[in-house]
Amino acid sequence: MNYNDLFFMSGNEEDGEGSTALAEDTDLQEPKMYQVLMHNDDYSTMEFVIHVLQKFFKKNFDEAHGIMLKVHHDGIGVCGIYTFEVAESKASKVNKYSKNKGHPLKCSINPCDN
Repeated sequence: MNYNDLFFMSGNEEDGEGSTALAEDTDLQEPKMYQVLMHNDDYSTMEFVIHVLQKFFKKNFDEAHGIMLKVHHDGIGVCGIYTFEVAESKASKVNKYSKNKGHPLKCSINPCDN
């Protein structure tokens, strides 16, 4: 047995009533990654977009400003790249927050090309 194998013992080892379970080495795959995309609208202010990018995506002012300009000029911009669950959660939180603040700002997720 090499050190990479997992070894579990249970029961009474002295009387031979123990059980052994070995986990084989498995190849782990990197999780599929997703972009969180922000979509332009004609109502949300540039200041609100920057605020959202700083609040939900932890962007500093310069990063948030750059993404906001990309969204403004191109209609869409990448806020970040995350696993599916994280991306879905962030997009949902932004959409709910924006709606509660009276803004139509929307985020969506899109699989990355790997």
